[in-house]
Amino acid sequence: MISCIVVDDEPLARSLLEQHIADVPFLEHKGSFKNALLASHFLATNTVDVLFLDIQMPKLTGIDFLKSLSQAPTVIFTTAYREYAVESYELQAHDYLLKPITFERFFTAVSRLKVATPTPSLPITTIPPETPTSPAHIFVQINKKHIKVILSSIQYIESIKDYLKIHTLTETLVIKERISHFIEQLPNDQFLRVHRSYIVHRDHITAFTQQDIEIGRLEIPIGGKYKEHVISVLKG
Repeated sequence: MISCIVVDDEPLARSLLEQHIADVPFLEHKGSFKNALLASHFLATNTVDVLFLDIQMPKLTGIDFLKSLSQAPTVIFTTAYREYAVESYELQAHDYLLKPITFERFFTAVSRLKVATPTPSLPITTIPPETPTSPAHIFVQINKKHIKVILSSIQYIESIKDYLKIHTLTETLVIKERISHFIEQLPNDQFLRVHRSYIVHRDHITAFTQQDIEIGRLEIPIGGKYKEHVISVLKG
């Protein structure tokens, strides 16, 4: 189970998110709060895995609230404003949902949470060793720090404008980089670009069709210009 809370000053928005949460079996709703101050009081004595956080709220915005947390849970922003998207990814937000939030878009976001949670059927210790000719890791820069990323732990990489979200078995890292430049750092025998916005690690693909790649319960689209090459590689 993934525990979560909702922070939003709009009653209808809170009610919709609560219904979406109730419809997802692996989510556990711990509470809803109409402002960041009430949520802060709750988090002072309780821990949760995920925070569904509105941005434009009275007294304290969602972004300022997130910055104030010394140990923040995973954050999914829920907002009617597009202009905060880049800043949210700089703050390592897991996702950015625009209102009105459909259940399909909500489920896509939380499914990625579940994919990123290690399970007994896919423990980190079962990652196959790298071949001698392939690099075992790369370093990515976040702010002024260079962070080591084990290549075989990367499930897929998602491009959002000038940023990349690197989804690994245990976490999601957000870096400022274009996908066309980043793929040059990755070994071709491990990674496959399947869409203008997605790169996947071949070892984590669990199924595929002519239209999409599956990694567990997550579906990633195959772009038209990549389809012939992707299908050929996967069938080969």
